[in-house]
Amino acid sequence: MAPNERLRDALHRQGVTPAALAAHLKVDPKTAERWITTGRPPHPKTRHAIAAKLGESERYLWPEAVPKERREQVSESEVVHVYPHRSAVPHDLWDRLLDQAAEHVDMLVYVGMFMTEKPNLLATLREKAANGARVRLAFGDRDCPAVIQRSLDEGIGEHTISAKIDHALAFFKPLADTPGVEIRTHATVLYNSVYRFDDEMIVNPHVYGKLASHAPALHLRRLGAGDLFTTYAESFEAVWSGAQPHEW
Repeated sequence: MAPNERLRDALHRQGVTPAALAAHLKVDPKTAERWITTGRPPHPKTRHAIAAKLGESERYLWPEAVPKERREQVSESEVVHVYPHRSAVPHDLWDRLLDQAAEHVDMLVYVGMFMTEKPNLLATLREKAANGARVRLAFGDRDCPAVIQRSLDEGIGEHTISAKIDHALAFFKPLADTPGVEIRTHATVLYNSVYRFDDEMIVNPHVYGKLASHAPALHLRRLGAGDLFTTYAESFEAVWSGAQPHEW
């Protein structure tokens, strides 16, 4: 079996050595080393404990180890609530998610201007970054065909979303040089807007002919063996990797 590079990387990012992991789990250090070097998956109970320790999902660390049937069952439990419209997501939920986030604040949108209505948003993101969180904001490229087409599909004019993107970027510009905050633009056909706060997420599927605020929203909470949260998290990473740092 190939080495488990995902586990190795997760340990490195959390500053946890294999020996420290072994001590935490009360196993032989050589066993922990083999989990990395040989790719051999631990027993289910141990996989869950490792995933919790590292803040990752079992599905991410051991893609083939969790049976398909269990992944499907657990994924259903990752759905905390389904809202008929994004505008129906309670304001206090957005506040809680942002206030409690300590490691990840990710936003993948074309515009996402409604987020600017939260008081002291810039100061909050700046404080999060200063305390070690990674803040990543991905907006649409105002001139890309996907943005222009989306504006036409919503029936609001060819360049309306482009203008909204300009306003959103102007709002977030004060964060441009803030350590720990990255702002990029992307040219993808965006099927969902994604708002991640550590292990919780609001996903806003896009619906043809509807404004994003009128489309449904899913509140997800990651579970170790689930697939759903990881699916959207990986989608964010795929778009982010191809997005370009915004030139102010």
